[in-house]
Amino acid sequence: MQFLEISKRYEQNVVFDHFSLDIPAQTILSVVGPSGEGKTTLLQMAAGLLEPDAGIIRKEASEEGSVSYLFQESRLLGSSTVYANVELALRRSHSSETQRRQITLHYLAMVGLSESLTLYPAQLSGGMRQRVAIARAFAHPANLMLLDEPFQSLDIKLKFSLVDAFLRLWEEQPRTTLFVTHDPKEALMLGDAVCCLGDPKKPLWYQQIDIPRNARNITDAKMLAWEATLVRTLVNA
Repeated sequence: MQFLEISKRYEQNVVFDHFSLDIPAQTILSVVGPSGEGKTTLLQMAAGLLEPDAGIIRKEASEEGSVSYLFQESRLLGSSTVYANVELALRRSHSSETQRRQITLHYLAMVGLSESLTLYPAQLSGGMRQRVAIARAFAHPANLMLLDEPFQSLDIKLKFSLVDAFLRLWEEQPRTTLFVTHDPKEALMLGDAVCCLGDPKKPLWYQQIDIPRNARNITDAKMLAWEATLVRTLVNA
């Protein structure tokens, strides 16, 4: 996906001004930046929910079609079970009930919820509800994934558990992914690259993460140096 010379403003607030960004297909771009600097606008333009005032958004053939959008809130249907919340997302794309069941059970097993199929959202912890949302996002047959702070406001143990569940699913079926977060560590651990917004014309900081995900350690000297640079960029934005 490419954002080519895009511009977007809200009245007097210029969010993007001939801004360009290249996201290779089937990679994860972590997007960070101060509040109000265009992170959600970028996701909405990627999803086709918002048009730029100028410029072009170009997608690869593998990125066209429907989009999976994962939010900070799980947004589950309270009247439906864990199983039904995921299975419902497949009804427009899979006419076979048997196939829907196989896919639903597969993704719920991947996030560790095989024993919770008949429970309702009110019976789940916050972390379990977000696991259902992750399973639903991956079960939905989309080639583009947009994540808007899905691990925010969680304790660190639960956060890394959900990040691990997300990565297991993503590595099974890689999709072009834009991942918005306020957490520098999270951005560095998940992204193939990290982009810091804050200047309408260009990224304040852009860094390819050339360490394989399974070899990343936040205490590694290279990771610590990137984190320090990212934090300094955010503080000075």
